[in-house]
Amino acid sequence: MGFFDKIKKIGIFNGFSQLDDDFYDELEESLVMADMGAETTMEAVEELKQRCKRDKIKDTEGAKACMKEILAELLTVGDSSVDMSRPPAVVLFIGVNGVGKTTSIGKLAARWKGEGKRVLLCAGDTFRAAAADQLTIWSERAGVDIIKQHEGADPAAVVYDAMSAAKARKTDVVLVDTAGRLHNKQNLMNELNKISRVIDRECPDASRETLLVLDATTGQNGLIQAKQFGESAGITGIVLTKLDGTAKGGIVIAIAKELGVPVKYVGVGEQVGDLQPFDAKAFVEALL
Repeated sequence: MGFFDKIKKIGIFNGFSQLDDDFYDELEESLVMADMGAETTMEAVEELKQRCKRDKIKDTEGAKACMKEILAELLTVGDSSVDMSRPPAVVLFIGVNGVGKTTSIGKLAARWKGEGKRVLLCAGDTFRAAAADQLTIWSERAGVDIIKQHEGADPAAVVYDAMSAAKARKTDVVLVDTAGRLHNKQNLMNELNKISRVIDRECPDASRETLLVLDATTGQNGLIQAKQFGESAGITGIVLTKLDGTAKGGIVIAIAKELGVPVKYVGVGEQVGDLQPFDAKAFVEALL
């Protein structure tokens, strides 16, 4: 189970003997407290009521099994794998400062290197002091190459160097770090568009992913970030970090439901192997 058994469990299904208004009210409150969000929670509980009525479910054990199905369906959106079908695949990492982008890149580099892939890191965050240094440390840990320039360099120029190197070295996947600017800043979107044009020009047939890294402990603020980035950056998936701490986990369901974007990886600790592929069924089993 790994981190899943650390997620806040909802014991409501064991505390009631019948499916009455008190049960549904308590369930709704518990799901909201687990960071699922009011809108997603209300829809899920209403769906549960309808299914229990339709299938003549009278006990909480049956309701629990039904709710697991509902939440698993909400989480099943898009493809939870990362597309690397056309090398050099490019995975762009975006998100605000402090969410764990650099760490996530390092952990994924180590995972994919361990799977036999040729991995290249690109230090596209040229604005934050020591960003490239931190990524270099991760490249050394993972045993993969890195392309970087001096602080303040044009991020698109660093990406150009990385794409040139990827073609020359027959790289399987390039992981691109980006500056963690605030999600409401137009200059970030301009920068991402410029980077995208470079990739399109240099490797037009390459597989592309844009992963938004979110801190699970921020709860509904993470959903707000995801919405705003999604409107501007065309994200293809979520990497959710820090699920091992105070995060309650329900934000995963809210993001999937409201954005239609799959959670692809979850961070569950500090070790290299603690960034794991997201497993919707295991998550729901743990949550309930």
